[in-house]
Amino acid sequence: MTPSILFQSLWQDYTSRLCPSAGNVHKLLQEDEPLINDHIALRTFNLEPVSLAVLAKPFLELGYEEAGDYLFESKKLVAKHFQHPDPNQPKVFISQLKVEECSSELQRIVKQLVAQVEAQEMQGFEFLYSGRPWQLTQQEYRVLAKESEYAAWLAAHGYGANHFTVSVNQLNQFDEVQQVNDYLKATGFLINQSGGEVKGSAEVLLEQSSTMADRVNVDFDDGVVQIPGGFYEFAKRYPMANGDLYPGFVAASADKIFESTDNQ
Repeated sequence: MTPSILFQSLWQDYTSRLCPSAGNVHKLLQEDEPLINDHIALRTFNLEPVSLAVLAKPFLELGYEEAGDYLFESKKLVAKHFQHPDPNQPKVFISQLKVEECSSELQRIVKQLVAQVEAQEMQGFEFLYSGRPWQLTQQEYRVLAKESEYAAWLAAHGYGANHFTVSVNQLNQFDEVQQVNDYLKATGFLINQSGGEVKGSAEVLLEQSSTMADRVNVDFDDGVVQIPGGFYEFAKRYPMANGDLYPGFVAASADKIFESTDNQ
């Protein structure tokens, strides 16, 4: 397995199952060179055998290294980001829900889901884009959604890229994230407005925006329901004092990006 093959598999799952509109956005922004994917994001629970460390292991095996820690208190999340020595490889942002801080009802449902997963299912690389490894009813989804959009999304979709990210730095036709937003809005895409269309600033060395998640059909145990899937993000990085582009993430901005999958 190589990083390029892994990300191609993640992209195929993402565009077919979670965010079909990403293919159209990709075509709209494509220029002479292939688009650079700044990063992907993955979600999980802080329970074994599906913890953040389990999801990180395949990337570590491909040469990725831990590069940053993040806390989202209101959403009860912690996260890490990983980057490869080759700066052309996408960064990986993995978050996990602190299940023990949630209600007893959410804990009961989530533990019941995770109990259906065998440790050997979470080995290798394929599980990263294999979807939902547990059974789930519409009622369980609704209960989770009342308390935590994150838990509900993860319970419904399982494993796969929550989003891919276009590097605005690469684009020739646009210099600013807001210009990308305006272009996509003009072609009919909805942009996440939470915290403003553009999250971050040059002062924090990172600006981000995103589409609102596609609504996709999900097979529950008791029928098919259309719910928010994945979204497409756009990021512009600014140079640090040494001239290198800032490689990290800004928690306050990422907090609002999470809301791209809220029910609209």
